[in-house]
Formats: sequence, structure tokens, C-alpha cells
Amino acid sequence: MKIISIANQKGGCGKSTTAINLASALGLNGKRVLLFDLDPQAHASLGLNIEGQNSVYNVISKLTPRKLKIENIIQRVENTFDIVPSNVLVGTLEQELADEIGRELKLLAVFNTLKDRYDYILIDCPPSLGILTINAIRASDEVIIPVETSRFSMQGVDHIMDIVGLIRDRLNHTVKCCVLITMFDSRLRHSFSMLATFKEKFKNMLFDTIIHVNVKLKESAVMGQTVSVYDKYCRGAKDYFTLAKEIISLERKVEEATSRPSVAFRPISTKMKELVTQEIKEFYPTLFSLDSPGAKSVYVTGSFNDWSLDDTCLLKESDGRWVTEIPLKPGVYKYQFIVDGVWKEDPKNPRKERNSFGDINSLVEVRSDESTSAK
Repeated sequence: MKIISIANQKGGCGKSTTAINLASALGLNGKRVLLFDLDPQAHASLGLNIEGQNSVYNVISKLTPRKLKIENIIQRVENTFDIVPSNVLVGTLEQELADEIGRELKLLAVFNTLKDRYDYILIDCPPSLGILTINAIRASDEVIIPVETSRFSMQGVDHIMDIVGLIRDRLNHTVKCCVLITMFDSRLRHSFSMLATFKEKFKNMLFDTIIHVNVKLKESAVMGQTVSVYDKYCRGAKDYFTLAKEIISLERKVEEATSRPSVAFRPISTKMKELVTQEIKEFYPTLFSLDSPGAKSVYVTGSFNDWSLDDTCLLKESDGRWVTEIPLKPGVYKYQFIVDGVWKEDPKNPRKERNSFGDINSLVEVRSDESTSAK
């Protein structure tokens, strides 16, 4: 599953239009696609005539009286892709999450419950660079930055790149950035002049596909349809279909390149294994387990990994019991389980403490004289 954020804090750059029509085009190419509307303005939802009575707010928020799972709010669109709609309440998550532990990982935990259902998740990000956008980029493999050919858009790309660099440095997560030229008016000499400037500055970051000015894109949004349904032969529909083909082709090339074994690196790999074996002697296996029949995914995270969330924290399931073993150095650690995106204490561990946010952390002590079980 590939997760792509579509982000630009500058308005009027075709962000939501791209989210809607790229989702449709990928679906028409036979891909299973989820469009995730994270913009409190809900332009992607409104552009498809979908009212978001429920949204990701009902999944993430601890204050909502109507708590839901992500599966409960997914809706089908034109039989080609799914959507998680948005509403104004999504904007309140910025303030609610501001002081929470692991606030940058809330969206990632939600997506981890959908791993086997989709080939692509496209996130229509808010037109800001706050916690929600950081959540989206932290959960993503790639960021598409739609820009119209203007100097202001170029500055917008720089701001997104600053956030991507911050996430790389502080959250240890690297994201590929791609720039998409939108609303390109080939009748204007200025458009070609700015296009040359973008190519010079961003070089390999630019998609080959360009989205041209096309009134059908605006008309389709008014009608609550994707442009491929509204007029599949128009320039806008063809542009987004070509963009989908380019994205699929680029991903296939990456997969082919990474699948080839490198003979040159085999001696280095052997040496690395020796170093890891020496280092691992300082760690002791610690067993984490949780009974949760019916859960789709269970993670464990805590002070031992700075409350981060990745595949190393994923528990394996057998007959409703989820188990993993994590090597830890001696010490006392705080931890919680994340069951289908919901944070929970360990119900079988009597050792607990309340954190500063009112939640309960479970505690485990790792000793150097024996293997440890978190209970």
C-alpha cells in the first residue's frame, strides 16, 4: 500500500481537484484507492456531493460522543474509489492533539488498519502546515505538491520542503517529494517562462505530466462528479489519467530496482550482522501480549522507542492472541497497545501509572538476569 499526501498551504493551486481526479484515474487503472479528506474545508467531499456527518474526527478524537472505527465512515464513489469525508470538526483536532504524546502518529495508526484493503491512499491535506499536515506527511511515502505557474507557488513548495525536512530530522521518516504543474495555460508566454523556472529549480522532482487549464474540471466539481465521469474525453480527464499512469510506472520501476540483489553489498551485510550480534548481547527479550479477538492490527509502543510506530512494533496474531517479542536494555519502560488505531493500556498488567494527559500507561521492568514478560 502506498500513501500519498497532496499538500500545499497556498490556496487555488488545484489541490483538492487533484486529489479527487487522481483517485478516480488510479481507480480506472484497476487500483484499489482510498481518498482521505483531511481538509476541514472538505472541498474534496463537497466536490463529490458527499456530506461528511462523520469524519476522521470521530476516529481520532477522545472528546467526540460518537466514537467510530475508520471502516464505519468510508463511502464508495462512482464504483472506482472510496472516500473518507471531512467536516469542520476535523479542524478542532489541531488543538486537541497539540499536547498529546505521539500526536504525529495518530493518522499512521489509522492507516495501519487498512493495509490489505488498498493499493493507494491519497490524502487531501489542509491548506496549512499544522499538526494535521504533519500527521499526513509522517504517514506518507510520497508528497505531491500541486502548483500553478507563479512565483507564489514556488515559495509554497519551499515551505512544504521545510516541513518534510523537519519530519526527516525529528521523526526519522523520509518522504519523496514530487511537484505537479496544474492549471497550465498554454496560451500564455508567461506560463512557459515560469515552467522553465520550475524545471531549473526542481529538476527531477517535477512530474512529466502537466495538468492544463480546463473548464470541465470546474464544471465537474459543481456537478459533484469526477471529470472522468463528467466528460471522459476532455483535456482534464486525459491529463489526470496520464498522471495516474506515470505514478504507477514510477512505482513499478522502483520495485524492479529494489528487487535486484546487489553482490557488492554482500560483504558489508555480513559485517553488519556481526556488529548487530555483538550489540544485541546488551538486550533482553521482552514479551508483549494482548487478547483481542476480532482486531485487525495491534501495535505496542512506549518509552523504549520514544512512542514511535512502525512495523517493528506490530504484534502477530494467533487465535485472537496478539504477541511480539522486543529486545530491550534493562530498565523500567512505559507502554500502551494500539488496537485498530485506538490506544489502550495492558489490561493484564497491574503495574500502571497515569500520565499528564489523563491516560493510563502500563509499566514493564526489564532485568538483566532473565527474559521479561510485560505483565
